[in-house]
Amino acid sequence: MIRILSILFLLASPVYAETRVPQNQAEISLSFAPLVKQAAPAVVNIYARRVVQQSRSPFADDPFFGGLFRDLNNRPRVQNSLGSGVILSADGIAVSNYHVVGQATDIRVVLNDRREFEARVLLSDEEVDLAILQLLDATDMPHMDLRDSDTVEVGELVLAIGNPFGVGQTVSSGIVSGLARTGTATGSARGYFIQTDAPINPGNSGGALIDVAGRLIGVNTSILTRSGGSNGIGFAIPSSLVREFVSQARAGQSRFQRPWAGMTGQPVDADLSESLGLGLPGGVVVVQMHPASPFATAGLEAGDVVSTVDGQPVNTPAEMLFRMSVRGIGEAAEITFTRGGRTRSADVTMMRPPADPPSDPVTSDERAVLPGLTVARLNPAVADEFGLPFGATGIVVIDPGPYGVRAGLQSGDIIRAINGLAPRAPSDVDRILKRAAPRIQIEAQRGNRRIALRFRV
Repeated sequence: MIRILSILFLLASPVYAETRVPQNQAEISLSFAPLVKQAAPAVVNIYARRVVQQSRSPFADDPFFGGLFRDLNNRPRVQNSLGSGVILSADGIAVSNYHVVGQATDIRVVLNDRREFEARVLLSDEEVDLAILQLLDATDMPHMDLRDSDTVEVGELVLAIGNPFGVGQTVSSGIVSGLARTGTATGSARGYFIQTDAPINPGNSGGALIDVAGRLIGVNTSILTRSGGSNGIGFAIPSSLVREFVSQARAGQSRFQRPWAGMTGQPVDADLSESLGLGLPGGVVVVQMHPASPFATAGLEAGDVVSTVDGQPVNTPAEMLFRMSVRGIGEAAEITFTRGGRTRSADVTMMRPPADPPSDPVTSDERAVLPGLTVARLNPAVADEFGLPFGATGIVVIDPGPYGVRAGLQSGDIIRAINGLAPRAPSDVDRILKRAAPRIQIEAQRGNRRIALRFRV
């Protein structure tokens, strides 16, 4: 009876996939160990120090407590950061994140064989969150090859190598779980990312995301988390953009030069696709176009829908900017766009924003109402530098100076009027300020807000 019940139980049990132990020596020895031995020497730990100002005391303006907390205001302090990096060439060119080494006064790089090198930043960009370093007095360094990140596919096996939590170099495995992620990273990074489920934790920033051939496909930059630890959603900056950063750093650039589109656009969703008579949602519709835009020169117009850049689909402005940045200044990108139901193509030259009209910067001297105040005429180059709309016009604050800061001015403010008088040239600002003394009201635009600053001199 027991035997019969056993047979019935086995017949009623669900069928599972067959499992087995390794059948030969080759299967037993399957491991990532050879790959890690190949790639790990090129991944380094980075220790950075920077001097920052102590946050202002909330009692600073209090008539009684202000004096007690005076010493806590604006006191410089040393801030340390820990992260990872990847050596990309035998002469010691390395890549890391901006939030690891940006504005650092002292950078120390430690290899996994315990050698240490001082390093300096060659080129950095806070928005992309990348920095290119030069290890000082470094020769014959272990380094990692870059793979074209456009060939990466969802589902590929990857390894993340870095220094999480400062415990030393570690390796985690996973797959590529998504591509073309935009607007999902934390911090200052904005752009286009490779998503992975390989565990990435604090300290992994700037480390390597590699494929099974040991090639770099991305630089780990951030995680999506509610607890502060890895939840299996990490983001890496694609190696194609890293390659362009290295190229510009070797060319002597200290700031990353992005191509200027000279236009604004928005993603084409289902509703917009239907109103435009398109088949499926996708692409970026051109909303506004600057007369000097390279897209306008190539024949594009407002209302056109850009679908690909160099054969790669683009569905957000961030993707377009990524594709343009990878192409590089001075090169031509092939653009596919739709107009009136017809698909067309054009070659668009990647260019810097034009400095026309001349900015004519003016700095007030010590005899002025606001000594050290620097203003300039807005043009596409100045607007791009301060993240202002490409069509913005007027006189912009380049540097408020010590007295301008006290008055409430900030870099990037557009001065609209001083005591009701609108400056037409940078030189007008100092002249109007002198005539307006001692009571001054400055009307300015800061982002999308209009502000009014009132003070006496």
